[in-house]
Amino acid sequence: MSSLLRIVRFTRSLAPLYTAVIACSVLTAAAGLAVPFLIGYATDTVSGAVTEGDDVSTAVRTVVLIAAAVLLAELITTVVSNVGGWFGDVMSNRMRTILSVRYYDKLLHLPQRWFDGEITGTIVARLNRSITEVTNFVKMMSNSFASMLITTFAVLVISAWYAWPLTALLLVVFPVYVWLTSLTSVKWQRLEAEKNEQVDIASGRFAEVVGQIRVVKSFVRERGELSDFARRFGSTDDTTREQSAHWHRMDVIRRAFLNLVFFGIYVIIFVRTVQGQFSLGEMVLLIQLMSMAKAPVESMSFVIDSAQRALAGSRDYFRVMETEVDPRTAALMAAHPTDGATTDGEAIDAPVEPVPGAPVISFREVDFAYEADEDVLHGIDFRVDRGEKVALVGESGGGKSTIVNLLLGLYEPRQGSIEVVGRPSADLPLDQLRSRIGVVFQDASLFSGTIRENIAYGRPEASDEDVVLAARGANAEAFVQRFPDGYEQVIGERGLKLSGGQRQRIAVARAILKDAPVLVLDEATSALDTKAEIQVQKGLDELMTGRTSLIIAHRLSTIAEVDRIITLRDGNIDEIGSPAELATSGGIYAQLLALQSSGDTRRLAKYDITG
Repeated sequence: MSSLLRIVRFTRSLAPLYTAVIACSVLTAAAGLAVPFLIGYATDTVSGAVTEGDDVSTAVRTVVLIAAAVLLAELITTVVSNVGGWFGDVMSNRMRTILSVRYYDKLLHLPQRWFDGEITGTIVARLNRSITEVTNFVKMMSNSFASMLITTFAVLVISAWYAWPLTALLLVVFPVYVWLTSLTSVKWQRLEAEKNEQVDIASGRFAEVVGQIRVVKSFVRERGELSDFARRFGSTDDTTREQSAHWHRMDVIRRAFLNLVFFGIYVIIFVRTVQGQFSLGEMVLLIQLMSMAKAPVESMSFVIDSAQRALAGSRDYFRVMETEVDPRTAALMAAHPTDGATTDGEAIDAPVEPVPGAPVISFREVDFAYEADEDVLHGIDFRVDRGEKVALVGESGGGKSTIVNLLLGLYEPRQGSIEVVGRPSADLPLDQLRSRIGVVFQDASLFSGTIRENIAYGRPEASDEDVVLAARGANAEAFVQRFPDGYEQVIGERGLKLSGGQRQRIAVARAILKDAPVLVLDEATSALDTKAEIQVQKGLDELMTGRTSLIIAHRLSTIAEVDRIITLRDGNIDEIGSPAELATSGGIYAQLLALQSSGDTRRLAKYDITG
């Protein structure tokens, strides 16, 4: 239960709601316990009038008052239990909000490496399943089981007053029943984990397929995807059969033990009543109390089943929450804690001043590996001065985009160091590091909102005029105005309602509006036709004026305008020099120029370059 206790500590801000639920549970239990006493008293009153000759009219008035008291107790139970249920519903939903927001906050600050090994849909499925199971258990506990526990404790005390053997038998029932259930737990949870793994994988694949449905349809993979989905869910059938058989086999043993103990309890009550130790009213009272005690025991299978699901869910939840984050990200999380509240943006710490005269970007003997012992970058060493435009050129997979990822702090080098504005990148707060860099990726990576929201993603507070100016600079204004809703046009998931060139121009406008001092163009114009590229390039040229720019080139015409070119071969720097210098060096750039002159587009494509 330690994981569930961690959930309670994790959501300690809900203490007032916990208190309200417990208070309602106490009142509900008290009102419920009054009913057996009232009915027992009524039984003795009726018995006295029928068998002992007590005054009938007095007995009638008494039983009517008792019936009214029973009505009042039951009305109190009805009202208070529903008030408690309302508090429980609010509490469970608030808990869902807190757990979901903190999970999302954690995901946003996890290192890129963690996401490299996860499937997006699986992350989402795990969130939904884990938190749903935990909050459902909490809701069930708050709405019913808390009052049942209080009632059971009261029954133990009351039964001890009347006949201690009854309490002794009840005290045997609970621990033995829980022990028998615990014997089931280990195997049940192992099988549940197996089912959860298959469901999470299937759900993750489901999300991937829906997100890339055009690819699935174009390759006629509907049957294959459905078959794999059905296979994974079908595998849970066999697991469920084994799991359920094990659970119900143990449940037969538990319930048989329970029935045997309550047989002994009823024998004691009946025999003592016959012997005159209990009145008929006391017998009725004790039978009702025993039934009240039996109810939570009989429902314990369901409670434990729900608890085990919640335990499995909470373990999955905390497995993610305990994943280590980048120390700089941890500092940012500590500075901006979340507890279910949302903000429009995160405050940025006092800016770190650049070191005078230092290069804006500096890589110093950087080695990097995505996987252990498999370096993709070897001894990368270069600098980019203020206002300089530098192009990275090399074969596809040669490490160009990896350099950009390192610059953005998405990964840390295995060896060597990276400096930005003269400060070690590792010492810069991530929000400050990334706020200094505007990026246009090869994949436009848009969101499902409006065009305006996507352009203003880096500056949500930007005015409409600023958004329009950015779109105009990226040659996006003309096609935006053709939409019925203009800048408020919803573009669909990942911008699917736009063409590739349109998506790229929105991404360029987004970088223009961010207005960062460092600009990174990761094949920024690769999705544009020649005419659109020329127009967008004019906007980029204006944007690059006075800014430090790092360009992964797509066209040789773009490379010719930069100050320096860095060529990469197999993760190593091959040459560094101006376009004029490298044109005659015989290296990669000179080879590209020769291929362009010969019109060999096939070999140019090897370098992601066109003429």
